[in-house]
Amino acid sequence: MTRIVAISGSRRAASTTRAALRVALDAAGDAGAETDLIDLGAVDLPLYHPDEDAQGDSEALTRRVREADGVLAGTPVYRGSYSSTFKNFHDFCGSTEYENTAVGLLATAGGGSYGGTLEHLRSTFRNVHAWTVPDEVGIERASSKVETGTDPRITDEDLRRRTERLGRVVLEHAERMRG
Repeated sequence: MTRIVAISGSRRAASTTRAALRVALDAAGDAGAETDLIDLGAVDLPLYHPDEDAQGDSEALTRRVREADGVLAGTPVYRGSYSSTFKNFHDFCGSTEYENTAVGLLATAGGGSYGGTLEHLRSTFRNVHAWTVPDEVGIERASSKVETGTDPRITDEDLRRRTERLGRVVLEHAERMRG
C-alpha cells in the first residue's frame, strides 16, 4: 500500500495548517493510501545540531518520512516564508528521507500572501532530491476558510476541492514513482 505522510509545521493548538493537511490526507486515504500525520507542535524536537546524531524524537520522525512514498508538507506563513518549526524539522531530513518521494506543498496565511512561502518550500525540497508535484495549495486568510477541531474542514468549496486534489495527486505521483 502506498504510504502518504503529512507534516504540519504549526505549533498552534487550533492550527489551520494541520486542519487543511488533514483534509488533503483524508482525500489520499479515501483514494487508497495508508496515511500518517506528523504534528510538529506535539513532538520532542530540539533545535537541530549537526554534531549530534539523534535528538529527541528526530530518529522516529525522520524514519516515518523515509518510509513514506509521498509527503504533504504544510506550514503557516511567517514573515513571508515557512515557520521555524518546519525549518527545524526540515534540517533533520536530507536526500535519504526524500529521494524519489512525491511532495505536495500547502501554506496557510493569516493575510493574503503565501507565494514566497511555497517557493521557499519548493526550493528546499528540490535541494534534498524530492519531487514536488505541480499542484500546490495556498490559503489566504485561512482562519476565515478553515475550521479546526475534531472534524476539520474547509468552508470554501473551490479551495476544499483543490486541497483534496492535492492529496490525491501526491498519492498518484507516489504510486508512479514506486513503479
